[in-house]
Amino acid sequence: MRTLAGICVFAFLVTGTGSAASKPHAVGFGKWSEVKVLVGDDESTPAEMKIRPLIVDGRVKEFTTGIAHDVTDRIFVVQRAYRLNDLLPQESGSSRWRWQRGGWLLVDRTSGRVQAIALPAFDAYYSQVSWFRDYAAYCGLSDDASMRFSVVVQLGRRKPLLKKSVGEKSNAPANASCPPPVWARAPVRVTFDAPGEAKFAFIVRTQAVDLVTEEDDEGGN
Repeated sequence: MRTLAGICVFAFLVTGTGSAASKPHAVGFGKWSEVKVLVGDDESTPAEMKIRPLIVDGRVKEFTTGIAHDVTDRIFVVQRAYRLNDLLPQESGSSRWRWQRGGWLLVDRTSGRVQAIALPAFDAYYSQVSWFRDYAAYCGLSDDASMRFSVVVQLGRRKPLLKKSVGEKSNAPANASCPPPVWARAPVRVTFDAPGEAKFAFIVRTQAVDLVTEEDDEGGN
């Protein structure tokens, strides 16, 4: 009897643990609002930016800007927005907040996990990312913003599929922005057509990459 009782208690504990681990998470967005940002190399041009909160289980996890892209039925990506303290050391007060565009976030609807995506040569203002499936294509900049690149990355891969230098940023037409590249399928290809650059297409040799979040990689359910 004691053995049977012990087995029943063990089964109850295992079932309870499994139910807790598989508890669904509520992931969604709040309402849009407009904020001011400063753009340009000298940050002298005011502009409007729409933001909305990313809410996980009823709590604001991050603020985001732009439209989210569904990678799978479980995972989506969205660009982050955040407030930066712009107070100079010689100024009085404890803070002077300003809004900024940030990098991209990978969000798992099942686990509720939110993690940053490392996009090589990505610039939060210059790069307009065009997503297709689990691929991202955009115009990138070097760390000192002197060189321009055409970049294609696939989520789950450490190295970019394409990182092509297209010249110095100073050689681009004045006030020229880099439009988002255009995707097509059969075969999967992306076309870059930025001002001052030769138009070209890059064919992606498709190969599936299983997207695993850090939580999954650590053995989570």
